[in-house]
Amino acid sequence: MRTLLAESFTERDVTRLRRMVAEKAAQAGLRGSRRDDFVLAVHESVVNVVEHAGGRGYLRLWTVDGVVCSETIDHGSGIPDAYISPDHRPSERADFGRGIFLIRHLADEADFDTGPHGTTVRLTMRLPRRSARRDMRTIKGSAPGLGRFA
Repeated sequence: MRTLLAESFTERDVTRLRRMVAEKAAQAGLRGSRRDDFVLAVHESVVNVVEHAGGRGYLRLWTVDGVVCSETIDHGSGIPDAYISPDHRPSERADFGRGIFLIRHLADEADFDTGPHGTTVRLTMRLPRRSARRDMRTIKGSAPGLGRFA
């Protein structure tokens, strides 16, 4: 496991954290729309803490076994089960409830551990596979008498 980011946050840190998550996700190997999706999902989890869970939280970002992960922790009163259900779809007229829906659809995996003493949101995004082949290099030279036609 390689920790990329670990820090407490409040409302005034939201924009800075979003930039840092984008930078760290890129350093970990996420690119293009995959990186954008991960950054937005993490951002939504942070904004949910600020807006619905007392305004203070803790964010961790790390890589392990070919994935980049985030964990957003708060000490709020929890999320109603209806909102974290995988089947939840907010109505077009709802004033809230879209953040969790977005998180679930943007991240490869989203896990919500919630109760009356707080919530932990864990997000996972697979990193692109690195080529199994190492860069080839040319070896020049030959030894007399060796080889197929010696």
